[in-house]
Amino acid sequence: MSVDAKTVRRIGHLARIKIEESQVNAYAGELNAILGFVAQLDEVDVDGVEPMTSVLPMTQPLRKDEVNLGGHAERIVANAPLSEDNFFMVPKVIE
Repeated sequence: MSVDAKTVRRIGHLARIKIEESQVNAYAGELNAILGFVAQLDEVDVDGVEPMTSVLPMTQPLRKDEVNLGGHAERIVANAPLSEDNFFMVPKVIE
């Protein structure tokens, strides 16, 4: 796939980015370079490669999924700049 000037203008329009006419060819070249790199990745044989979430082998610590009644209101609002009766207080913005 190749990106031409018309496609660059369309991408700019969709992204709500103003692209000067003098920059259209430069952006087309950059987008084509990116697509070329992605095409190279398609050539890599990844059969048998396990997906990973990190470069280091690790497991995510999980907590027990338990239903409870809460009761942590004091701890939840403890770091709030202003609270009252375990509710967050916010400045009034509507007159």
